[in-house]
Amino acid sequence: MDFWPEFLASSWGKEFVAGGFGGIAGIVSGYPLDTVRVRQQNSTQKGSAFRILRHVAVTEGPLSLYRGMAAPLASVTFQNAMVFQIYAVLSRAFDRNVPASDPPSYKGVALGGFGTGAIQSLMLTPVELVKIRLQLQRRNSPDNKNQITSYKGPTDVARSIFKQEGWKGIYRGLTITVLRDAPAHGLYFWTYEYVREQLHPGCRKNGQESFRTMLIAGGLAGVASWISCYPVDVIKTRLQAQSQSTPSRYSGIVDCFRRSVKQEGYSVLWRGLGTAVARAFVVNGAIFTAYETALRFFFSNNNNNHANIETENTF
Repeated sequence: MDFWPEFLASSWGKEFVAGGFGGIAGIVSGYPLDTVRVRQQNSTQKGSAFRILRHVAVTEGPLSLYRGMAAPLASVTFQNAMVFQIYAVLSRAFDRNVPASDPPSYKGVALGGFGTGAIQSLMLTPVELVKIRLQLQRRNSPDNKNQITSYKGPTDVARSIFKQEGWKGIYRGLTITVLRDAPAHGLYFWTYEYVREQLHPGCRKNGQESFRTMLIAGGLAGVASWISCYPVDVIKTRLQAQSQSTPSRYSGIVDCFRRSVKQEGYSVLWRGLGTAVARAFVVNGAIFTAYETALRFFFSNNNNNHANIETENTF
C-alpha cells in the first residue's frame, strides 16, 4: 500500500496537507511585518513601523527581516494542520445537537477555537521563543558594539536555551501564550465563519464562497483576534525576549505589565498594533485562501478519481 495516496484519500490527510499549505502561505507573506512588530514591542523607544523597517533593511540588510523564519516555517505544516484538525473536532464536540450534515454552530465554533488556542500553545511556545530571540538579534555593527550573543540559527538558539535553562527555559512564556491564544482563537474562528456567511450566504454549508470572500473573511478574522489579544502579546514578547545570559527586566507576567505601564504608559500595550493589524489581514487572508483552495483541490481530485474508477469498472 502506498502511504501518500492512502493518506490523501482520508479526510484527516486532506485537512493536514491543506493546513500546511495555509500555514506556509501565512508565514511567507507576513514575516517581515512580524519582525517589525516584535522590534516595536520590545523597544523602549517609540518609532513608526516604516522607520524601523527602513533602518533594519539599511543597517542589517533586507534578508534580516526574514531572520528566524526557519523555525516557524519548519514546524508550520504540522502546527497549522493540527490547529485546523483540533478545531474541526472540538467545534463539533462542544455542540453535539447539530447534525453532521450541517456546519457547526457559532457556539461550537467559538468554544472549539478557544480549546484549539489553548492546546496549540504547547506546540507554539518553543517556536515563538526561538523566533523572537532571532528577530531581536542585531548584527554586529559600529553602532552596536555591545552585541553579547550571536546565534547561527534556530537550532543554535534552541540548544543554547536548553543548555542554560532546560525544559523550563524552552517553555518560557507558556502561561502568557495560553492567555493570549485561547480567547483569540475563539474570536478568530467565530469571526471567519460569521463574516464569510454574511458575505456569501449559504457558503458554510455548500463551500462555494469566492476567493474574495475567503480573503476578506480570513483577513478580518486575523484583525479581530489580534486586536483582542494585543496587550497580552506585548507582555509575552517582552517576557520571551529575556534570557539567563542577560539581566532580567521582569520577574513575571504581572511584574512585566506593571513596570512596562509605569515606565512607558498604557500606550506601550498597543505599540506596534498598526503593524500587527496590517500583517494579520495579509497573513490570515492568505492562510484561509490557501487552506480552502487546497481542500477544494484535494476533494475535487478525489471525486474525479472515484469517477474514473467507476468508469473503468463499467467496461
